[in-house]
Amino acid sequence: MTSKGPILECVPNFSEGRDPQKIQAIADAIHSVSGAQLLHIDTSPAANRTVMTFAGEPGAVCEAAFQAVKKAAEVIDMTKQEGVHPRIGATDVCPLIPLYDMTVDQAIALSRQLGERIGRELNISIYLYEQSATAEHRRALPDIRKGQYEKFAEKMKLAEWKPDYGPLELSLQTGATVIGVRDVLVAFNISLKTNDVNAANYIADRIRERGYYEQSPQGRLKVPGLLPKLRAIGWYMADFQSAQVSMNLLDYRITSPLKAWEATNALAQPLGVEVIGCEVVGLIPETCLLEAGAFTWLREGKELPHDKELLVHAAIEHLGLNRVKPFDPQEKVLEYALKRAGLI
Repeated sequence: MTSKGPILECVPNFSEGRDPQKIQAIADAIHSVSGAQLLHIDTSPAANRTVMTFAGEPGAVCEAAFQAVKKAAEVIDMTKQEGVHPRIGATDVCPLIPLYDMTVDQAIALSRQLGERIGRELNISIYLYEQSATAEHRRALPDIRKGQYEKFAEKMKLAEWKPDYGPLELSLQTGATVIGVRDVLVAFNISLKTNDVNAANYIADRIRERGYYEQSPQGRLKVPGLLPKLRAIGWYMADFQSAQVSMNLLDYRITSPLKAWEATNALAQPLGVEVIGCEVVGLIPETCLLEAGAFTWLREGKELPHDKELLVHAAIEHLGLNRVKPFDPQEKVLEYALKRAGLI
């Protein structure tokens, strides 16, 4: 597909998933900026988190991101916030993703301008991550977020965790915000037919790239994970009344939803745990569904169809994308959402 000019995507995660008025206020802030198209809103009351996806002309997207962070700081009080999802601020993380006709370096420059402006004008402590990171130990989001909001004020006193922009002391109301350029990420959560978070943790430990530690006669031993470019944690998701393996697929070309789904099934079976289905938080690239759909057709010995819709339908069924909550490909597939918005 071709675009009508440079397109930048922004997928901020806000630490509010229960108050519709607050969520709408943030969405309205994005809508107020001409040239930025709000593509999707994904809200979880249990996680107390909302993910908004918008895209458009790079300058407009950065302005919409600033206005959204500003509004989130006004309506979210982190001293009263709680939920199962790790977080450090009202706007927890604000990634920028160059989609069409712009380079990573151009996006990095914009991310740093945005971070500096938010730090200066809104007095929010800003950390740059992923491709925008200023140090290797600050590249991965889990490393920055370790300790979460409750312990972050103390963490910021360490020289290696001084913010890139903004106040050196944590604002208790707004917390801190992480900003940076990353690749397209697929947030993929697999629900298990159990309430036992231990089962979800067991699978997450073994599937994620960082792996886990186990005791051996030689001491504590690091065991590498099964799938590269995958982060995972286990938790109980009250929204669906089940334990979940919550995953971030950092590069879906290396570890796709299909690979994550098959590996989770393989790990769950010896535990006597059934995999119910999954949810995609935010949007998913079309190629992820085409791969999963083709897998099911070829496994059944059938010739691949020319109609992509058949492959998409097969993928939805195989991955259980509509078993946990409704999945409409016209709303959830990145390329389809961009097309509906008139951006490609």
